[in-house]
Amino acid sequence: MTIKLYNTKTRSKEVFTPIEADRASMYVCGPTVYDRAHMGNARAVVVFDTLYRLLRHEFGADHVKYVRNFTDVDDKINARAAETGRAISDITEETIGWFLDDMGALGALEPTDAPRATNYIDQMIAMIEDLIAKGHAYAAEGHVLFKVRSYSDYGTLSGRSVDDMIAGARVEVAPYKDDPMDFVMWKPSSDDLPGWDSPWGRGRPGWHIECSAMAFDLLGGTFDIHGGGNDLTFPHHENEIAQSKCCGHDFANVWMHNEMLQVEGKKMSKSLGNFFTVRDLLDQGIAGEVIRFVMLSTHYRKPMDWTEKKRDEAEKTLRKWAQLVDGVSAGQADAKFIEFLSDDLNTSGAISRLHELASANERETLAGSLQMLGFELKAEAGVDLSELAAQLHSTRVAAMESKDFSQVDAMKAALAEAGVEVRMSKEGVELDAGPSFDASKLEGLS
Repeated sequence: MTIKLYNTKTRSKEVFTPIEADRASMYVCGPTVYDRAHMGNARAVVVFDTLYRLLRHEFGADHVKYVRNFTDVDDKINARAAETGRAISDITEETIGWFLDDMGALGALEPTDAPRATNYIDQMIAMIEDLIAKGHAYAAEGHVLFKVRSYSDYGTLSGRSVDDMIAGARVEVAPYKDDPMDFVMWKPSSDDLPGWDSPWGRGRPGWHIECSAMAFDLLGGTFDIHGGGNDLTFPHHENEIAQSKCCGHDFANVWMHNEMLQVEGKKMSKSLGNFFTVRDLLDQGIAGEVIRFVMLSTHYRKPMDWTEKKRDEAEKTLRKWAQLVDGVSAGQADAKFIEFLSDDLNTSGAISRLHELASANERETLAGSLQMLGFELKAEAGVDLSELAAQLHSTRVAAMESKDFSQVDAMKAALAEAGVEVRMSKEGVELDAGPSFDASKLEGLS
């Protein structure tokens, strides 16, 4: 199957041609580990997990290398340690565990490698030394800065000129900078902050050098795909490219960026009171597969709007599909479904195809396709709504003969109490589990 991906670098959809014909490599920027992952963090994870699954389907599970890092040295982490009085290592270890648990609840596979920045300090120092030796960086007052104007293609990824960026961007003005756009690769650390010995004194890395060093160490100088949220395009990814190219690395061939997340049509922010983490939703009883489904219902390059209506619809759809595939051995993923995913991760089209498979009662193919998309659905224990619908229909037919509808009314009342919507017609009965569905309330009904 031909895979086509939208490349931010060329601003076009391209046929994906990996560097090695039978395998693929991908680097995705991971979280800074000082707090719970919010929904925006999760969208990137779900998007690139879906791509990872597609690549594994195309090339084989052992022929895809997926690297997603943890930034475990950062001023936000230092601030959290100062606030709480806790050790930095305790905070980062706990937060990494939270992240893996929460993303696992969304059905995300763990990547091939999950490097921590603090384990790659030597590689960062070596890259910085190389950039200084080649005239692309300079040391000043315990800092090392990258000379942005030394790289003539700077701004190509984000489509901006350096002068425009200076005029329109917030850049740190510091006396040790030769140019306002120059960015920090190394900075000094006081005794109360994390630090490592370096040729420029005790200090710690800037954010951008981390990913360049880890990608080079784990994937080599050239690899297939680099991904992340579109908020990282500038400055983070722009700076990664500049550093790596000036070290002589070709770096990533394809750049992919997912759009941001909204809540009920508004940007998610703490000031609007609509900011929440994945754990907030999970603790409210919203299943991880529901969160994943809502996220995948929108194409990754479009803003995704989290709404209660979408959540309710996702819960109903997944319950229906869980009943259909319950006890079924998963077959091969559907060819048309794969075709949608291969067209720049057209997940909304893929989900439409799943609806078609469900309507056609192609249960084995539906199960296999759902598994590939990251859904391991299980029906509510002891409850089969399709059986209950058939039972209610036959009870109603008998009641129409006897004129005694007491049993029908009792079943309808029990179903309503359990959060099930009942629709009756001459053709039969349809049952839909709503967001408040409680299977335990139906025990003994059948």
